[in-house]
Amino acid sequence: MIFGEENTVENTKGKRTYASIFELDGLPKFGQALPLALQHVVAMIVGCVTPAIIVAGVAGLDGPNKVILIQSALVVSAVSTFLQLFPIGKKGSFRLGSGLPVIMGVSFAYVASMETIASTYSIAAILGAQLMGGLVAAIIGLFIDKIRKLFPPMVTGTVVFMIGVSLYPTAVNYMAGGASSPNYGSWKNWLVAFITLAVVTILNHFSKGFVKLASILIGIVVGYILAAFFGMIDLSAVGAAGFFQAPQIMHFGIEFEPSSCIAIGLLFAINAIQAIGDFTATTTGSMDREPTNKELKGAIVGYGIMNMIGSFFGGLPTASYSQNVGIVTTTKVINRCVLGLGATILLIAGLVPKFSALLTTIPQCVLGGATISVFASIAMTGIKLIASGGMTVRTTSIVGLSVALGVGVTQASASLAAFPTWVTTIFGKSPVVIATLMAVILNLILPKDEEKEEACIAQSTDPEVVEEVYQSVEAEAAGEAIPETEEAEVV
Repeated sequence: MIFGEENTVENTKGKRTYASIFELDGLPKFGQALPLALQHVVAMIVGCVTPAIIVAGVAGLDGPNKVILIQSALVVSAVSTFLQLFPIGKKGSFRLGSGLPVIMGVSFAYVASMETIASTYSIAAILGAQLMGGLVAAIIGLFIDKIRKLFPPMVTGTVVFMIGVSLYPTAVNYMAGGASSPNYGSWKNWLVAFITLAVVTILNHFSKGFVKLASILIGIVVGYILAAFFGMIDLSAVGAAGFFQAPQIMHFGIEFEPSSCIAIGLLFAINAIQAIGDFTATTTGSMDREPTNKELKGAIVGYGIMNMIGSFFGGLPTASYSQNVGIVTTTKVINRCVLGLGATILLIAGLVPKFSALLTTIPQCVLGGATISVFASIAMTGIKLIASGGMTVRTTSIVGLSVALGVGVTQASASLAAFPTWVTTIFGKSPVVIATLMAVILNLILPKDEEKEEACIAQSTDPEVVEEVYQSVEAEAAGEAIPETEEAEVV
């Protein structure tokens, strides 16, 4: 049965009546749905596969295994999206999934920690940590109404800011050609990287509609063509790849390494809370209401469980994509079948090894030039979240100390040499973990003005604040960048 088919009806002449693309349920015309679905795919596919490419490079995977990791990222993202769009369970009771128009994809939030785990242990350790992290998220989802008060905007903002900052070295190393590359730092790498960055920046600020939406994708295409002139492209992997391959269960295995589980588990806890922002922005921006507690609970529990399932298939950690939230809130196209068609396209792409193999041929300097603006905007999202909760002396102390310790300890990781190896793995490799713990602890123990604190907590989930932050900043990070006063072009 086609999703939404039960909502279509037959008129007196026997012709099918199609649903509007501005309605949540029902089956719209395919001609209307396809270009809108492609718009969502274009906005997120680069962000979806880039973490897999980065992790595969750090882990030293060979060509076929890189292809499998990218395939898994696409397939698991598609299935996660389907679960959120079309929940499991009876309407009116608890359902697994939100039933809201959102797109799920592999998240950059975990990249820095995954790089550390991949270089120290293996892909299997990442997937084991993801399995435990998904369990953490599912548990948080069950008690979301009680736990969310622990994460006012200064805490979530600090974490998001540190995620962006922790990714800067990755982007710069990629712009130089990749730290393991024999021509690392060559002028050709930097030239290609800066031209790619220039194209992304120009399109992001001087174009409109679909071109602005696809700025990162277009930048990668331009950089790819330029790299081909310099002889940086090797298409042998594409020729060797097949035309169809189903996901492989336990291909990379699963390993439970305690320090990795703790590091990734903390990120899952934070991202479970942060997901409230995306789901709230979606409903308030396109449906003029806030999400219900049942929708939020189903969304976050579903997010956790799908990450647990995804770990068995090699799919890296997923999260809701704010750039797609931006598209939904700007165009007001909320029909779930439209987004479901986008997920179908992702699923088909994930089942075709030749497509995934083609993505592995993108030079690292091109990826670096395209993604450094993404990482910068993630950091700015964090700053804006912090400011949205009010800049008091208490706030600046919490944020300042958390960032100082997070960056300071990881920049001087040798200072932990006297401790066991697991301490260095958890606290000495990624600034996100220390910053998260410090922000939560300081927020609990430092004295506060109760009235101001309640106002900050309320503001952290205020629809207008959430929509402004997640749509105007993080959406810009992934190339959407459509001002609230300007309508997106409906293709």
